Amino acid sequence: MKAAVFRSAGEALAIEDRPVPEPGPGQVLVAVHSCGICGSDLAMTASGSPATFAPGCVPGHEYSGKVVALGQGVTSLRIGDAVSAFPVAGCGTCEACRAGDPYGCSACAYLMGGFGEFAIAAADLCAPLPAGVSLDDAALVEPLACGAQAVRLGAVGPASRVLVMGLGPIGLAAIWWAARAGCRQIVAAAPSPRRSELAGTMGASAFIPMDDAFLQALADAFGGQAPDVVFEGAGKPGAIATALGCVGNRGTVVSSGMCFEHDSFVPGFAVMKQVRLQFSMGYLAQDFRDCVAALEAGHVEPRAMVTRSISLDRLPQTLEALREPGADCKVLVRPVG
Repeated sequence: MKAAVFRSAGEALAIEDRPVPEPGPGQVLVAVHSCGICGSDLAMTASGSPATFAPGCVPGHEYSGKVVALGQGVTSLRIGDAVSAFPVAGCGTCEACRAGDPYGCSACAYLMGGFGEFAIAAADLCAPLPAGVSLDDAALVEPLACGAQAVRLGAVGPASRVLVMGLGPIGLAAIWWAARAGCRQIVAAAPSPRRSELAGTMGASAFIPMDDAFLQALADAFGGQAPDVVFEGAGKPGAIATALGCVGNRGTVVSSGMCFEHDSFVPGFAVMKQVRLQFSMGYLAQDFRDCVAALEAGHVEPRAMVTRSISLDRLPQTLEALREPGADCKVLVRPVG
């Protein structure tokens, strides 16, 4: 099979011929239809990054496809089933795994492989797709689930005033889920207005630029009130400090921006406001299922995040080009065809 292989940080992914993997007990082999390029794919292949992929691995964790082979003991899926798959697997028996939280398992391991024609997935961590959910839609389930967890951890509700900082796919997913939760006000903020319309499509009630007039614009947007919950999806140094400064007394900041650079903030100011700072990575199995159910119900606004699809052979050059600001939001890779 053809696959995009990580060799070392700062080096473009290499398209190689690899043997088709064989599913082990409890696993399935998925023929990959679509796989999204994530911001973490950029961060973990960048020169000088403190966190990188293992040399020789095939990245790609936002994928959908069809089951083409079953490992020993798999009865929950059949060959031909369309699925969206978790890119990780836990031990399957610990308390976290039994609760549908493989990211909380001490043995959690990444499988990934979506940047190849075939990928291995844990059968019990595959979400079968209803007839109304396409394989392209299903490639959005993973980033949408990240937003679902962030919003769940933020404990938002109809009375919540919400600020979302950073309009990458995770920030946009947080807007989408906050809108699903009926939040009375959702303000989107980013340095550039290029995704302001997209934020509105996902459910934001207003957009404000993060410029020199940001704090005044924020106060005006919330009618002099402070947001109850701030979702930090920027992933840049200083973003957490900004979020802590914006949130109201006894408010919550949920950070899922995945910044790999050194950062700092003054804890005393957060203590004085009694802020809760919550970090979020990944999701629960229920979040995954909720995303599929929302798409099946017709909440297909996330389709607007997809700006183009590319073939696997164009992935290395596309990944490098995405390091510079541009018009793309979510690019889907199609490993076959």
